[in-house]
Amino acid sequence: MTIQEKIGSGKTYLGIEFGSTRIKAVLIDDTFAPIAAGSHDWENRYENGVWTYSLDDIIEGLRDCYAKLSADVKEKYGIIPETYGAMGISGMMHGYMAFDKDDELLVPFRTWRNTITEEAASELSELFKFNIPQRWSIAHLYQAILNNEEHISKIAHINTLAGYIHYRLTGDRSVGVGEASGIFPIENGTYNSKYLEKLDALLKTKNFEGNIRDILPAVLSAGEGDAVLTESGAKLLDPTGTLKPGVKLCPPEGDAGTGMVATNSVLPKTGNVSAGTSIFAMLVLSKPFFGYYPEIDVVTTPDGSSVAMVHCNNCCSELDAWVNVFGEFAALSGNPMDRSKLYESLYKNALTGDPDCGGTVAYNFLSGEPVAGAENGRPMYFRTPDGSFNLANFFRAQLYSSMAALKVGMDILFENEKVSIEKITGHGGLFKVQGVAQQFLADGLNSAVSVMKTAGEGGAWGMAILAAYAVLGNGKALPEFLDKEVFASMESSTVQPDEKGAAGFAAFIENYKKGLAAEYAAAK
Repeated sequence: MTIQEKIGSGKTYLGIEFGSTRIKAVLIDDTFAPIAAGSHDWENRYENGVWTYSLDDIIEGLRDCYAKLSADVKEKYGIIPETYGAMGISGMMHGYMAFDKDDELLVPFRTWRNTITEEAASELSELFKFNIPQRWSIAHLYQAILNNEEHISKIAHINTLAGYIHYRLTGDRSVGVGEASGIFPIENGTYNSKYLEKLDALLKTKNFEGNIRDILPAVLSAGEGDAVLTESGAKLLDPTGTLKPGVKLCPPEGDAGTGMVATNSVLPKTGNVSAGTSIFAMLVLSKPFFGYYPEIDVVTTPDGSSVAMVHCNNCCSELDAWVNVFGEFAALSGNPMDRSKLYESLYKNALTGDPDCGGTVAYNFLSGEPVAGAENGRPMYFRTPDGSFNLANFFRAQLYSSMAALKVGMDILFENEKVSIEKITGHGGLFKVQGVAQQFLADGLNSAVSVMKTAGEGGAWGMAILAAYAVLGNGKALPEFLDKEVFASMESSTVQPDEKGAAGFAAFIENYKKGLAAEYAAAK
């Protein structure tokens, strides 16, 4: 069957993901390979002390993204899609959208980026003995209750961005379990009943009359549910009327879950590290936590396994700044260098440096880094007077710095919780130069690190895979489906930790921790 025939007969699967700066759509066929894509760039707004996107931004962005996908299909294959085998929506996790009984948005969408719920997050974390990050939906709801905000008495439902779009397309008020885990803590595939009881008792003391269970969206695991695209949903997505109703929609998911799917990291003792402007690790747990830590979020995979998430605000930006400095010098010397060649030269030369960077330590904090205890950002470096200071060691320190705060958070998991990991997959800009950051991460975490040779399409591709799973899963568990159907023939490169490299990274981290006091002082 040709791709045109697959498109015409609905044997394709569509994923749409709302990222922070881009809405992206990816269409795949039944071989799970991307066959078309579309995107819409957008930016959040800072209005009245809140980071937000307007409803017009959301709907216009969705339509433009879909129109560009349809145009890409038409250009490549001479056909415009009228239906799909299935589709799914994903989005930036967490945040707060509150609606009244008539589905009117009561306050502007409060995104994950807002840090306005510290009081609520701290109080709930202590109540549950479970870390509730500021960006979680329940923290936003409880903070609004503490603030006595006018809209609280009118709330009929709350939702996330992905859950809201799914509802507009289908009339179904459900979310995937991974997305739900950024709304309220999850246990055994649904909201934790003990925590709900504790919250109910607390809310009664705050004169909150709503029923928390009725307010939250229902929870589904990957492949579950019977939502379909309604006539109004089809017109919302495609005002031209070409798209027909009746398409199956899988449960909407968060971007963390789609990233896990896109890197085949949903089995216990697997994980992925995403490294770009920020860096975060997702490790699928094989046993429950003993304690709770402000540095560690506990979410789930799209099929409900518990995941420890370490999120750091800073990764590649300071590294990129130093690459620019060396590029400027190259141009001044009369030998300008192609940007990709510049990165490759500096990265690969760092491999020749001393494993401990010769006593050089760098901090890449352009913004605050809570995992490392830094409230504000001040990039800096220091070196020991008797150390070996050269370009390889300096740049190796910068590369180590891009993942050092992550290492601090991961050590909590490894040392306090005895978490074990068998496979980590790296993805993102930090890994573009083959074998360098990948090796340093393997040394730092003392674990094998793989990088997919086939460049994936990110979270939108992961969402399309989840849509395909809803139709093609045939009773297979999600990990088995990914292993045997999606990733069986996908090439990847894997590196093992190097003994000397691991010892050197450990020495670097010791110096890094000792120097944090200077970093804190500089930030003042």
